[in-house]
Amino acid sequence: MAMLCSVCNNAQVEEINKEIISGTPIRRIAARFGLSASAVARHKKKHLPETLLQAREAAEVAHADDLLAQVQELQAKALRILQQAERQGDFKIALSGIKEARACLELLAKLQGELQNDIIIRIEQRRFINEIAIIVQEEIKDPVKLERITNRLLSLGVH
Repeated sequence: MAMLCSVCNNAQVEEINKEIISGTPIRRIAARFGLSASAVARHKKKHLPETLLQAREAAEVAHADDLLAQVQELQAKALRILQQAERQGDFKIALSGIKEARACLELLAKLQGELQNDIIIRIEQRRFINEIAIIVQEEIKDPVKLERITNRLLSLGVH
């Protein structure tokens, strides 16, 4: 039958781990927590790396969640600016808003791991640009403005 780690089963395991990580001598830790030096040394060698790995993974997940939230905020802001520009008829700002919203959408998709490859991005971009083109054609009656806006839409890099 395998022996249980006396450090892992100690109520103060987190404090012991902190002491080990901070470089406190094994004998001092053992004496302070009523453990054998060999038990603390075994724990350090066999169990602490796993604990540190789990902590690092948890920190990475938390960081990724924070990045995701920030990108979602940026996307929402870009869309609000886009809507305001459209209401005011400022198509130059609206086109910039489209470009920023698209970039946020791409980054958000990458962070969420939903993109399989570049083809998906291009398909969604084409759909988005086509929808915007339809809206612009319905709203812009001046042919010169319509051509200029259409050229700007094409310059967004979607072919």
